[in-house]
Amino acid sequence: MNLQEVYNLFDIEPIYAKGCKVYSVTGAEYLDFYGGHAVISIGHSHPHFVSEMKNQIDKMIFYSNSVKNHLQVNLAEDLGRLSKCEDYELFLCNSGAEAVENALKIASFKTKRTKVLAIKSSFHGRTSAAVNVTDNEKIKAPINTRFETNFIKMNDIDAMKEALGTHTYAAVIIESIQGIGGLDQASDEFLQAIESYCNKANTTFIADEIQSGFYRSGDFFAFQKSGVTPDVITIAKGMGNGFPIGGVMTKSGFIDTWPGMLGTTFGGNHLACTACNSVLHVIESEDIMTNVKSVGQYLKKGLSAIDGIVEVKGRGLMLGAKFNFPIKDFRTYLVYNHKLFTGSSKDPNLLRILPPLNVTKYDVDDFLNRLRQGMEAFNVVPHDFETQF
Repeated sequence: MNLQEVYNLFDIEPIYAKGCKVYSVTGAEYLDFYGGHAVISIGHSHPHFVSEMKNQIDKMIFYSNSVKNHLQVNLAEDLGRLSKCEDYELFLCNSGAEAVENALKIASFKTKRTKVLAIKSSFHGRTSAAVNVTDNEKIKAPINTRFETNFIKMNDIDAMKEALGTHTYAAVIIESIQGIGGLDQASDEFLQAIESYCNKANTTFIADEIQSGFYRSGDFFAFQKSGVTPDVITIAKGMGNGFPIGGVMTKSGFIDTWPGMLGTTFGGNHLACTACNSVLHVIESEDIMTNVKSVGQYLKKGLSAIDGIVEVKGRGLMLGAKFNFPIKDFRTYLVYNHKLFTGSSKDPNLLRILPPLNVTKYDVDDFLNRLRQGMEAFNVVPHDFETQF
């Protein structure tokens, strides 16, 4: 049996990783400033993470949600405390797409409606409902488009008011900072207006924090900068540092739940909870928030100083470097010739940069130097950037 050819693969096979370094089967060392789509939050093979996972494997990997699991309780308590979202309830699942599926289901149960308002260039997943609220018609099969989704521009308050004024929408779903969309950010005013008009229209406000959550933006959740309180929050990506886990956080009292309303076989299993609990422990014990803010600012300043980069987008350690040309070939060149992993986006000119949240300034200097050397060799505009650390 052959694998389905649905991915464009680099001719590299990593077999070992530590911190923000990845090592291939040939022994080559790569600097990882992408983390597999912002998944690696506390660095590859963090010692606390590895130790906790090994200990849990020795005890129990899995049992179903038909029995009590204190690891789920611990996760909910620590997540609520660290995120300052104690007034929410948590449902654990397996991925970001599954989190969005369940968030939309909650919204539809609550409102008895089916229409969704989403943002242009959004990405919320590839499963049935999630892909229908994703702004990419190419990846939608006919079966995925069974409910109406309308897309408005980011920060278009008038369009949002006009749509919600019809009182026909089950939900508004938004990434406060778009990932695959290209690092566009929702303004404080836009998020505040969404909250206000969702309340007036009995529409569910869903904040997609799958990529931007867990301090990726510098705040635990990116929406918190704007002082809003979404009805539902979706989480995944960095919460398991590479182990599959997702979740839906619903405001307490928002909807009456009953046994069987939501469910999952693997979600919240013992090993998944251990992964997330380990991440939360490292986030707190290593003061990840402070590191993201300081190193993120250092990285953004360094990128802004490089001639040939026309704009630096995003915040925290969720950044994008924009060039005046499509970066597809340049990104490939960086991987093969400068051993540097970065990301792409819907914006063809944007290089996405998503290092581990505990990345150091030394690692940033290494990244900036590799990027500078790659730009010079690739005949991007010359510059005289030099790091200061």
